[in-house]
Amino acid sequence: MTQSPRIAVLLPCYNEEPCIAGVITAFRQSLPDAIIYVYDNNSKDNTAQVAREAGAIVRTEIYQGKGNVVRRMFSDIDADIYVMADGDGTYDASAAPELIRKLVGENLDMVVGSRVETESKAYRHGHKFGNFFLTSMVKYLFGFGFTDILSGYRIMSRRYVKSFPIGSSGFEIETEMSVHTLQLRLPVAEVPTQYGVRPEEAPSKLNTYRDGFRILFTIFGLMTSERPRLLFGVIAAILAMISILLSIPLFVTWFQTGNVPRFPTAILCVGTMLLAATVLAFGWLLHAVTRGRVEAKRLAYLAQKSVSSGNTQ
Repeated sequence: MTQSPRIAVLLPCYNEEPCIAGVITAFRQSLPDAIIYVYDNNSKDNTAQVAREAGAIVRTEIYQGKGNVVRRMFSDIDADIYVMADGDGTYDASAAPELIRKLVGENLDMVVGSRVETESKAYRHGHKFGNFFLTSMVKYLFGFGFTDILSGYRIMSRRYVKSFPIGSSGFEIETEMSVHTLQLRLPVAEVPTQYGVRPEEAPSKLNTYRDGFRILFTIFGLMTSERPRLLFGVIAAILAMISILLSIPLFVTWFQTGNVPRFPTAILCVGTMLLAATVLAFGWLLHAVTRGRVEAKRLAYLAQKSVSSGNTQ
């Protein structure tokens, strides 16, 4: 006997009064059996009231920032499939059934709706370059992944949601979500989806430079916690190279004269090489800790049924 999966639509919102009713209506039309949740993040307008009148279940998250809202949603809501989108109407709700079919049909843990702009104004040039740069960094540092790590349109399995220990508080949450799938080597996919223009009366909350730097720092922070052996290995190699380069003139002088006249430089070379060895050892120690954390997250992941097995009895 087959049982329909429980689908939850998650809409984190901050000052989305002009758009949220239309977003709720669009998702109800494309996913009539889904439960739609709106988490209001201390909006200064009537977002919560409008969402409630549109038929969504409305809750509030007092800690400011999208990452804090997503953490609360993942903790509170119980479902088999989670559809997360923004409340600004830029994502194509009609694509949700196709994304869900791909998730279930291929037994995936995440399907990302990569953004394809429908108008030139939909994707600011600064955002487009920043997304390309940050996506390329994640690919290089964490391996093969996505072409649009900053997309907020994601379809996720229960396995993924309940094994994800969120640490982010702001717009860097999408980066952390993407790295989590790469770290655990989860089955994921991307499907191009239309990306529309925000209404003029609902300006974007994303600051190109401020949030871009926050995401960049998040990537480096994730390198420290998720791939410390690589990060500290590179730092150790740089320090060792500096020590070797500084020591070359000393060795040349020693071979020629049998003397080491520049003791401060010799001491600096030795100290730098010792520092390189210490940094390398520290990286290996953190790698052992990271491996234990990954194993714990993997066990939490395996404790949940896959999206396909959860739909049969």
